[in-house]
Amino acid sequence: MLRLLTRVWRSLGGRLQWRLVWLKHATFMVGVTGVVRDDEGRVLVLKHRLWPESRPWGFPTGYAKRSETFERTVEREVFEETGLTVRTGRLIRLKSGFSLRVEVAYEAVLTGGTLKIDPLEILEVKWCLPDQLPEGTQGSHRQLLEHCSHI
Repeated sequence: MLRLLTRVWRSLGGRLQWRLVWLKHATFMVGVTGVVRDDEGRVLVLKHRLWPESRPWGFPTGYAKRSETFERTVEREVFEETGLTVRTGRLIRLKSGFSLRVEVAYEAVLTGGTLKIDPLEILEVKWCLPDQLPEGTQGSHRQLLEHCSHI
């Protein structure tokens, strides 16, 4: 029986095998965060409109789209939320979150753009030294700084 199953599985081909595995396993949302710094060593923090009032500050964050690399997600989210362009660097966190969520964070470096806040998501933008983050910054985002090579 196992030999027959093995033969059938192998005969399906990679694309169909992948699709069957995908249907059987859980699908995860992937939250991606960018710890963006400028050439002065400051980090970009945003006051998010939809986050809890007691902790609205944090780094640029969003969800990966289908077929999008996580590095590209950082670059897209920063641009959408602030109008700034960045180059994604080193992976600093990869962990499972609550329920069916994966959390990913990367270092990123400012490369250009013109600051233009997305008012639907962002209330305010600040460049801060890592030890001078605003009151109400997400605890998990403060912890990310411990893993950054540029701090």
